[in-house]
Amino acid sequence: MIPTSVVMLDASILSLKFGNFFNICLRSSQVLAKIQENEDVIQPNPASSKKVLAIDCKRKEFNHYKGQRYDKFKPIPLASKGWFHKKSKGDFFTINNNLEGRLNEDAQNTSFTETNLDMPIVNFLAKQGLNNPTEIQLRGIPSILRGRNTILAAETGCGKTLAYLLPLVQLIMSWKKNLSETPFNCPLAIILSPNRELAQQIHEVAKELGDEFNINTKVIVGGHTKRMMVNPNFNNVDILVGTVGAISKLVSSGIYNISLVRHVVLDEADTLLDDSFEEKVTPFLNRFKFSFKSDHSTNMYPAGVQLTLASATMPRGASERLSQFLPDESLFTIKTKNLHHILGNVKQHFLRLGLAHRPAELLNTVKKKNRGPIMIFCTKTPTSQWLSMFLNENGVDCINLNGEMPVEVRAGKLDSFLNGSVDVISCTDIGSRGLNTVQVEHVLNYEFPLHIADYIHRCGRTGRLGSKGCGLVTNFISGPREIDLVQKIELATRTGAELPNVNGNIKRLIIHRINKKTT
Repeated sequence: MIPTSVVMLDASILSLKFGNFFNICLRSSQVLAKIQENEDVIQPNPASSKKVLAIDCKRKEFNHYKGQRYDKFKPIPLASKGWFHKKSKGDFFTINNNLEGRLNEDAQNTSFTETNLDMPIVNFLAKQGLNNPTEIQLRGIPSILRGRNTILAAETGCGKTLAYLLPLVQLIMSWKKNLSETPFNCPLAIILSPNRELAQQIHEVAKELGDEFNINTKVIVGGHTKRMMVNPNFNNVDILVGTVGAISKLVSSGIYNISLVRHVVLDEADTLLDDSFEEKVTPFLNRFKFSFKSDHSTNMYPAGVQLTLASATMPRGASERLSQFLPDESLFTIKTKNLHHILGNVKQHFLRLGLAHRPAELLNTVKKKNRGPIMIFCTKTPTSQWLSMFLNENGVDCINLNGEMPVEVRAGKLDSFLNGSVDVISCTDIGSRGLNTVQVEHVLNYEFPLHIADYIHRCGRTGRLGSKGCGLVTNFISGPREIDLVQKIELATRTGAELPNVNGNIKRLIIHRINKKTT
């Protein structure tokens, strides 16, 4: 039998020898219990190599890992937090493209037969290598075929154009079976676009479908409307695509008759619903009698007009803005879960630079080997024009595209880039909306946009559906307003939240800022 004194001595020795270990274990168990009680309290230490690096920073203490959480009672550390200081020049961080991707997995495992499209259309798509609908196509096509006034709100480059064109073609095919021959210049559907380049691209897709299914298409853009009014052409037209100003003028002059129109589409609807277009869009939409819901069940020609809106950034007040045209509560919204979130399939690099360092960094970027086609965005037209001249003077073939160009000069600029004649284009935000630039591998924001919506659309020019791989976006950050926007983007990425202020009315924001400065 061991004496009690010896046992007590051994326990004392163990306590002295292993006391620190016991205390550590005790504290660890207390921390674990706290985590289990509220898992958001503590930010885990992402030192493990198994962690997926989501934000890679020059200063590694700001690295962010997928699934990482932050203490909700403490400020979230941002790599861009100190960028207002001039000593921060040269700092950078990168949002890696290992976040959640664009397409919904359920949609990838389905076929177009589940969208209620007729088999001739499904078979045609299969010949084009399109067998699986994207999420917006899977959910949007049936809604339009049911006659609903529908908002298609989905991230850039996920197939919204086909989501409304495919059901539109099917509906027109059924209408034409029950209609006698329509008069010349009397369309059954109208698709409106905010700019000529997008209108022409929409028409290319519509024409390809139309040629296959005996649907007549026509595109109208501004620049020659007076000539068209003086010397008009008269043709069979089923789908009329164009800019709102050009179509409105030709309708007002009687060149086109819209009495048979039964479907109106607003592509890039957020832009068309902005105050910038209000004077043109509102009077035009007032010409139509929109129904609560069109009845397509019998394939008969409907009595009322159906409305479809498509955009990658959709204002929350769309229903209110359309209330003067649509019956109350008739607008059905379909949006994807990644709408207004940072694009997970596009790598985004943010570089803090002084204004004087941007030209040299630009040359370093565009002269890299195997960089692929690149779109360079500027906020101001003079900068975009200078940038194009600067690159050409330094041995880089570059074309310029901006909205202030005369029609004759502007025509074909985008085509020369899209067909590969030139692989560098400098443009303003006129090149950021809706264009199908699947070949673009790199977007460079030489002048960072001043609104979140513009940033989303610019990023959407690369990494699109049908692209060879994931895209890259490089951002030069200089001014305080740019830094403020970058901090909002970084914060949303770290927390997994929606990007803020995507729904802002851009014209109204600009006017508000000007008024604020003058008062």
